[in-house]
Amino acid sequence: MSQTRGKYDFCIGLVLAMSSSIFIGGSFILKKKGLLRLARKGSMRAGQGGHAYLKEWLWWAGLLSMGAGEVANFAAYAFAPATLVTPLGALSVLVSAILSSFFLNEKLNLHGKIGCLLSILGSTVMVIHAPQEEEVETLNEMSHKLGDPGFVVFATLVVIVSLILIFVVGPRHGQTNILVYITICSVIGALSVSCVKGLGIAIKELFAGKPVLKHPLSWILLLSLIVCVSTQINYLNRALDIFNTSIVTPIYYVIFTTAVLTCSAILFKEWQHMAPDDILGTFSGFLTIIVGIFLLHAFKDVNLTLANLPLSLRRDERAANGALPSTYDCFNHDEESAACLPEMQSTESLAARRNGSLSAF
Repeated sequence: MSQTRGKYDFCIGLVLAMSSSIFIGGSFILKKKGLLRLARKGSMRAGQGGHAYLKEWLWWAGLLSMGAGEVANFAAYAFAPATLVTPLGALSVLVSAILSSFFLNEKLNLHGKIGCLLSILGSTVMVIHAPQEEEVETLNEMSHKLGDPGFVVFATLVVIVSLILIFVVGPRHGQTNILVYITICSVIGALSVSCVKGLGIAIKELFAGKPVLKHPLSWILLLSLIVCVSTQINYLNRALDIFNTSIVTPIYYVIFTTAVLTCSAILFKEWQHMAPDDILGTFSGFLTIIVGIFLLHAFKDVNLTLANLPLSLRRDERAANGALPSTYDCFNHDEESAACLPEMQSTESLAARRNGSLSAF
């Protein structure tokens, strides 16, 4: 009966995690559509301090969609292992990228399509090999877990490292080193996920009619979650304000997910009874998602599609012999594109003449 219940909870958590990604990914599109509509009307833009978006129903729809996604994500932690729920958050990036190509006319190049495919495959592998966490159904059991010496040492190290980064390293190197603020967000985020997990258990007990509000752990977890999330938002916004979003997003995803996996392994002993092939499958799926997110972000400004791929390969081959500039130089630098264009056309004309076509002339 317990095993059947565990599978049932796992499926509920999986559905909630995936629906969370869909809602959050779609929320960015709705908000963007609302802001673009206001820009066409001539309203003052949000980046200039305007608040006209508060009167736009599309923006509110995006906000409600994000709220629904966060609620679903919160609930997913109460049913499924954090090792499964956290990596699946990458799907929101894919949903946003795919919907942008349909509704915002933003081009999804070949690298992005391969990145989406790899992330979906990696998520599938992680779902198949996801670990089973130790059963924690009451706040008393959660309190016992939080008092485990291994977790106490881990939490103490996280707090010490965070304080050093905030008060010592941050003021000196935060403006130049991208890892400082992102590391603060990530390690603090591992503790916030543990708080969410505990509060999820408390909510389940509350619906079961148990006196959860009288348990001091409920309020400790709630207060800790507020502090952790506030710190995360603060330093993530700093990182996004200083550095490029396409760099911040994949680095934050990798460090944050790694911190959560480590915390979950210590707190819930998720890896203790896993077979070697499941451990390998979980890490392989995680690394595949990382590669997919990297491809999606790192090369999003490269105009490479299946249509111009053959030409790219020919030019790269000739560039290797020192004859022509590389394809990426032509694609990425607007100033050089005019110089590259005649050479591209001459290459196409030469190929046409070799095939006996008169259209080249």
